[in-house]
Amino acid sequence: MTVPSWAHESAAEVVRRQLGPRPEELDLVSGSGNLDLPGSENWYVPDPAVVPADLAAKTEGASLPDQTLLIVEVSSPSGADTDRVVKRHRYGQYGAPLYLLVDRQNRTCTLYGEPTRLGSAKESGPHPFGAPVHLPSPFDLDLDTTRL
Repeated sequence: MTVPSWAHESAAEVVRRQLGPRPEELDLVSGSGNLDLPGSENWYVPDPAVVPADLAAKTEGASLPDQTLLIVEVSSPSGADTDRVVKRHRYGQYGAPLYLLVDRQNRTCTLYGEPTRLGSAKESGPHPFGAPVHLPSPFDLDLDTTRL
């Protein structure tokens, strides 16, 4: 696995900070724990994911995408195609309710939702950096993407 650059970490931090008090208010945890995809050879480390606090407290290994409330991936030059195509489909297939792709190379954000066996059925974006991106319930907030 490649260590993320500071620019990559900075973009992830912009999203984390804007989630603000919502995770604590909703008894959630935001972090970069492993996500397993049972029956496949894949597992991912998101930038971050948001999961229920009780799940985070008792999970020593990987969580499953359908146990998350939000998965965020920040693209890097070496893995952008995986984030754009493979993870978009895999996260939907494995039940992730929301997947936010921060595409640094294309300077856009896309939110995927409504998971199905074929991937995510709903797509909002791509939104250019600078345009707000609405995160629906339970977050119900608009992300400011100008600093990504």
